[in-house]
Amino acid sequence: MVDKRVLTIRQDSFFFTFNGNPNCMKAVLVSILLGLCSAGISQINILSTNPTAENILLGDYDPTAYASTTVIDDHDDIIQGILSEVNADSLKSYILKIASFQTRNTGSDTISLVTGIGASRKWVYSKFQEFSGVNDDRLIPSYLQFDQTICSITQHRNIFAVLPGTDTANHRILIVEGHLDSRCDGACDISCLAEGVEDNASGSALVLELARVMSKYTFKNSIVFMLTIGEEQGLYGANAFSQYCKDNDIPVEAVFNNDVVGGIYCGETSSPPSCPGLDDVDSTQVRLFSFGGFDSKHKQLARFIKLQYQEELLSYVSVPMMVTIMSGEDRVGRGGDHIPFRQDSFTAMRFTSANEHGDASLGAGYTDRQHTSEDILGVDTDADLIIDSFFVDFNYLARNAVINGNAVAMAAIGPLQADFEIETFAGPGIIIKINVETGHTYYRVGLRTTTNDWDSVYVINGDVDTIYPPSTADYIVSVAAVDDFDIESLFSREIYFSDTMLSTGPHEVSTNTSYELLQNRPNPFDEATIISVKLNSKTDYESAHIEIRDLQGKRVESLPIALDGFMNEVTYQHGYGKTGIFTYTLVIDGVDISTRTMVFAN
Repeated sequence: MVDKRVLTIRQDSFFFTFNGNPNCMKAVLVSILLGLCSAGISQINILSTNPTAENILLGDYDPTAYASTTVIDDHDDIIQGILSEVNADSLKSYILKIASFQTRNTGSDTISLVTGIGASRKWVYSKFQEFSGVNDDRLIPSYLQFDQTICSITQHRNIFAVLPGTDTANHRILIVEGHLDSRCDGACDISCLAEGVEDNASGSALVLELARVMSKYTFKNSIVFMLTIGEEQGLYGANAFSQYCKDNDIPVEAVFNNDVVGGIYCGETSSPPSCPGLDDVDSTQVRLFSFGGFDSKHKQLARFIKLQYQEELLSYVSVPMMVTIMSGEDRVGRGGDHIPFRQDSFTAMRFTSANEHGDASLGAGYTDRQHTSEDILGVDTDADLIIDSFFVDFNYLARNAVINGNAVAMAAIGPLQADFEIETFAGPGIIIKINVETGHTYYRVGLRTTTNDWDSVYVINGDVDTIYPPSTADYIVSVAAVDDFDIESLFSREIYFSDTMLSTGPHEVSTNTSYELLQNRPNPFDEATIISVKLNSKTDYESAHIEIRDLQGKRVESLPIALDGFMNEVTYQHGYGKTGIFTYTLVIDGVDISTRTMVFAN
């Protein structure tokens, strides 16, 4: 394991941006309309079919009743176990079985034992029971049942299983999930073959494999392994579970959503931020999508996942992975099951493959596999009736599963989250004072400047200490508590700090300018960038936007921005393949206030 004391490392609702693609617009609008028209009523009568599972979610249980015969709770043993036990062949077997149900459309057969969404749900439930049976019956399966009309069916069920934690005094829940349902062109077309291997048998298999592997270990916090339905019609299953957690005050610490996580081939119409081109292969990178920029707990979760990979796994893996923190909450014009949780104020993010075979726009001329009958396991290239060319790479999927499991495990055994203040500002150092979750021997301080990643992670000793970052214009700072076993918590909120604050304090500046346009982050960037405006003093205005222009002064895009807080942000997603230098200007009531330059790097 890396010595963490010396390590230094380098929106409400969907947000639809169509980039002039009418097919994408059509697909999304059709999905919205079908969801609105078919919903009829909102989700009601949301319940867990297993009262025991519900009691665990509520923290109303005796942990000793779920104690393992052989307790394995050492973090090194857990991480090495996840790394060695996640199995590509197991993942393949799950995908083959899930694909065998022919279609998992939310509106498909719920009675049959061999086809449709009902059969696939029952099979998943039986797998959770199987995994529990070989692990002291510690994994508690249930359905999350809710009433809502979707594709003419009025009652639906997610499938989940809870692994109870040992700490009910500080009861917390971690969710690792993916959606089980699949679809073709029509959102409610139940007659087409919709094996949905990449989207999303891959994510479903990952969740099942982690349930199998992690059920033998003991964690402080409870872990939920969940497969949802209704994602393809409007994120209904995730919304139901999030609403259930909100209504019942279930303390969800973090949500790890897995959607399209096993494919390695780039399609012709992959959703921006896209991939290099048709049939490009990438089996060594995974993308982490999350909402927000400055002081986003969702981005903080993505950074935590990447940090855990670098520190706990990287030195042991045979195939290193690039873990890329994306600027956007999702691909342009797309959405996933992490969004309802974020909307309900739970911390949530999404894992997605580097390459994706299509943007689901469908329509005339669409040749990619996503949301078609061609989203299958692979093809037989030599006519021997055996698939020998696979669209999903099982070893790649296994690597993504290990990255998930590692981060979930660290969050499930780590201490409570800390908080801090930047107390004084004198000389070259920044004095950090811990004010929540105090008393640890040391803490970690994440510092970043121009990217979504931390530039460095420092260590401070005790509740008050000083860090000495290199001289730069501004920093964004956060902290994590570290327990006696060298495990850190999730990282705290972020505080913005600049050299101009040395004599004043955080969120104060000695300037007469009301609005300060900051350098975009990241810069240079490849898929999206976050443009921030710092509000030094409130003034009245009627309209404000960020205008992006090329070097000839031609307007490229205009992005409305609300200026009503200390830090105000807008995300500019241009997709893949644009290069060059552009300017961005803060325009208030028709007047150019400030202009900066940004670089498109791909």
